Amino acid sequence: MPEPVHPDFDVDDVLRQLTLDEKVALISGSDAWHTAAVPRLSIPRIRLTDGPNGVRGTRFFNGIPAACLPCGTALAATWDPDLVQRGGVLQAHEAIAKGASVILGPTTNMQRSPLGGRGFESFSEDPVLAGEMSAATIRGIQSTGVAATVKHFVCNDQEHERQSVNAVVSERALREIYLLPFQIAQRDSRPDAYMTAYNKVNGTHASQNEELIDGILRKEWGFDGLVMSDWFGLYSTSEAIRAGLDLEMPGPTYIRGTLVKQALGSGRLLEFELDLRVKQVLKLVKKLLPLGIPEGAEEGTVNTPETALELRSVASAGIVLLKNTNSVLPFDKNKSTAVIGPNADFAAYCGGGWASLKAYYAITPLQGVRSKVPDAEYTLGAAGWKKLPLLSRLTKACNGLPGLDMQVFLDPPSVTDREVIDSLYIDTSDIFLADYKHPRITSNLFYLELSGTFTPQETQVYEFSLSVSGSGKLFVDSACVVDNETVQTPGDSFFGSGTVEETGRITLHKGRAYHIELRFGTLPTRTFEVSGANPLGAGGLRAGATPVLDPRTEIEKAVSLARRVDQVILCAGLNGDWESEGYDRSTMALPPGTEELIAAVVAANANTAVVVQSGTPVSMPWLYAVPAVVQAWYGGNETGNAIADVLFGETNPSGKLPLSFPLCEEDTPAFLNFTSERGRTIYGEGVYIGYRFYEKCKRDVAFPFGHGLSYTSFKLDTLALRDAGEYLVLTLYVANTGIVDGAEVVQVYITQHNPSIPRPIKELKGFKKVHVAAGQTVEVTIQILKKYATSFWDEHRHAWVQERGRFTARVGNTSASTPLAADFEVSETTWWNGL
Repeated sequence: MPEPVHPDFDVDDVLRQLTLDEKVALISGSDAWHTAAVPRLSIPRIRLTDGPNGVRGTRFFNGIPAACLPCGTALAATWDPDLVQRGGVLQAHEAIAKGASVILGPTTNMQRSPLGGRGFESFSEDPVLAGEMSAATIRGIQSTGVAATVKHFVCNDQEHERQSVNAVVSERALREIYLLPFQIAQRDSRPDAYMTAYNKVNGTHASQNEELIDGILRKEWGFDGLVMSDWFGLYSTSEAIRAGLDLEMPGPTYIRGTLVKQALGSGRLLEFELDLRVKQVLKLVKKLLPLGIPEGAEEGTVNTPETALELRSVASAGIVLLKNTNSVLPFDKNKSTAVIGPNADFAAYCGGGWASLKAYYAITPLQGVRSKVPDAEYTLGAAGWKKLPLLSRLTKACNGLPGLDMQVFLDPPSVTDREVIDSLYIDTSDIFLADYKHPRITSNLFYLELSGTFTPQETQVYEFSLSVSGSGKLFVDSACVVDNETVQTPGDSFFGSGTVEETGRITLHKGRAYHIELRFGTLPTRTFEVSGANPLGAGGLRAGATPVLDPRTEIEKAVSLARRVDQVILCAGLNGDWESEGYDRSTMALPPGTEELIAAVVAANANTAVVVQSGTPVSMPWLYAVPAVVQAWYGGNETGNAIADVLFGETNPSGKLPLSFPLCEEDTPAFLNFTSERGRTIYGEGVYIGYRFYEKCKRDVAFPFGHGLSYTSFKLDTLALRDAGEYLVLTLYVANTGIVDGAEVVQVYITQHNPSIPRPIKELKGFKKVHVAAGQTVEVTIQILKKYATSFWDEHRHAWVQERGRFTARVGNTSASTPLAADFEVSETTWWNGL
């Protein structure tokens, strides 16, 4: 361990020496990613950085590349806490390289509906699986000395009106479903920090909810670490401080600062209440000193072959083989192969929003397949994008690299001979300026010009697009093709602060070099106001471009290709434009044209495997016609390689669904209660989310919770259960009855007989992933805390109750298949609180 950059200090001694101004400064960030320092007392500022599926560092704009892990649902689909813990270690090493000592993750919220825009960040519809995955991630991160921040505490389960919505949830559902994964994480991993949610919970914003923070988290669960707000998610001064919210982020402060001093002067806040919050900040700073990370550390990378191997291993382990009729998969590398679909030549490696990052690299499925079948043929088949593909995929900057040249001005284009104050190369036309800095820029008002050249390979009509948080125009050889300045329409871009995507078309000729130019004015030039949107600095712009496609012609090309090859890999799904922080999905359906493409290709070649990339379920009306379906999620840097490894049998798939795949959105438990209605969302399904609902209502699903096939077969046998007082100990044998080494996930569900209130038919309470060689049998032992396995929340006693009576442990490999069972008894009824 390196020597501390700053000397150690005594928290109480420093607290006594702090001036009031220093105390007030410490409970707010100093900027977007750092706490405040007290140089005279050698208290450094510490750097925070976004997770949850990678470490972005401090920059959205032109940031330092990073390792991108699979999304939350993909990690949970591994059902492998040891592997997920290794992913946490990898994240921590990335954080240290980027000079950060606090990671803002994992995301531990529940997936009430497949439509939740941020569902891909979360782990599961089941609180036990979500809690175990969260705990594993935290253990991995904190084993290195880096702090983890479990978020968003609690009920941040939708994006619609997320800062104002009131989550109206019963006490029982709050405890059994929404708080339980946080409780498990607290019990098993002791996170150093929590982040509060944007929303209200039963009438009070989470960031100032005394019952949640001081009552449940601190007093009942014994948490003694730091609680911070989500970015711009703090709405009060005195109330939040008294509730136990230690740190306002980001800085500089917008709701504490002088208001804290005013509250102290008026008696609305007492100094000892302020000191409690300051002390928690100091304690975290002290705890992180052994990392030896200097203030203002330069951001670096850990882009090594070892990192790539780890990312590939994690991504492969989470891929779920949903269907494999007549063992169509694995495919043969020696047969002629077609790769078709909108997600084939596009790396959908992560979802959108603050979870997104600039990856070291991102392997497309087409690249992954061609690494094994070099002559695999490709065609698009359907345009599966929500927003046009980025302009920067087509343009070249003056250095010859893909991208654009960017110039920065203090004056608008109407000023002749305006001065260029900054010039740089950028490799993307999706530009978020929240953290762009220049010494001559003293406000959020400035101007950009971006330019590049594009030489078409064919004479075609091209469509260009521009969405802005600000104002802008796009020119092709001085002709304005897109005007998003004169008239602007509010949209969901840039976390709700920007416009819709405006488009324009122009015919471009083969072989001619065209000059593409973007003129952009930053956020203050926007012509409309947005209520409730987070302040986002200077805003941003996103420019796209693509040849105009005829949907029927594209499908005809795909059908023609499918007919002349032995096997077809059809890559479909969503991406970070469809699934993103800031807005929810409007439908479970795949993008327009995709379902027609799948039907046509499968009719042309029955030897077709459909690979779906999404963070949450999509509807599959074509399911019964397709022989093989693979759920590949967003797999991080190694997305394409991991998919190819599974498709060609180099990895035996072992992923299991961490959430049920319903047939359609109307079947989902939150269908009538999702999104905000006049500022509230009623969690009307109560404890019946996910498989709990489908089983209780006897509702068919496309694929049940816990489902996942293998290229081998397993047999679970000889279950024995021993009541060891505090624990239930289950043992059984798992045999690999096939000819391929593989891994199975043993899942334990508990049923209570004759409960005093209605309960789910069964609930997941334990699991273990076991690797078994072909033809071998292994003994598996699973140990479960008895009170967690049997208890429900008693709203009369405001406590967990473990009722006297008979229970059954049901063991299998999906929620729908639990062939082994063993009964046990609880001898007396008891109530309990805490961990």
